[in-house]
Amino acid sequence: MKITLKIWRQKDSNSKGGFKTYEAGHVSPDMSFLEMLDVLNNDLIRKGEESIAFDHDCREGICGMCSLYINGHPHGPLQTTTCQLHMRSFKDGETITIEPWRAKAFPVVKDLVVDRSAFDRIQQAGGYVSVNTGGVPDANEIAIPKKVADEAFDAATCIGCGACVAACKNASAMLFVSAKVSQFALLPQGKPERKERVEKMVAQMDEEGFGACTNTKACEAECPKGISITNIARMNREYFSAVTTSYEVEVGGGD
Repeated sequence: MKITLKIWRQKDSNSKGGFKTYEAGHVSPDMSFLEMLDVLNNDLIRKGEESIAFDHDCREGICGMCSLYINGHPHGPLQTTTCQLHMRSFKDGETITIEPWRAKAFPVVKDLVVDRSAFDRIQQAGGYVSVNTGGVPDANEIAIPKKVADEAFDAATCIGCGACVAACKNASAMLFVSAKVSQFALLPQGKPERKERVEKMVAQMDEEGFGACTNTKACEAECPKGISITNIARMNREYFSAVTTSYEVEVGGGD
């Protein structure tokens, strides 16, 4: 396969960036997308040119590092991570446009690498779960309905890649934050701090500069882990319940 690549190049966060075109020949359909970029970088290095910076780590679809915006879609044309996308998903002679995530809260570090530490700060704002650190409890000591356990597990599969933010026209982080809120709010272990957690995480999300949710469902459609927007509804309920009861406590109770 021969592929034309239009790749965003940017020296650093303070520099003006732009697209640069590269020709990639002898691309195997069995290559992963990142392997194709590895080959391109090897060619650039041999020519004495600077390699293209992009994020990656596990290359197994579980870490969320491979954040590339490919032909107008986060992670590319399939609902998967970039590292699990293969070149057979493209046609011989096709032109592929590769960009970094576009969001105020995800500033470009270099080329295709963005700073996603805003997600870390949101999770840190949520704090910890109080647990009894005594002896190991019996597995069946706390009865949790399977439906609830499944919903919590589904929310916990979020890998924090940021595809939801990249897909949203408002650069909203609601899907990510709601998944992190839900995985604790659904389980009894996370209930003692549930009100304080959701208030702090939503406040931090707003402080980071993420946009609002307008329910276009683009986040759900592009999420490589299939996180449902029902988590957003749950987070909204958790948040309104928390701020309402907090207000009642502050004013001394409501009618």
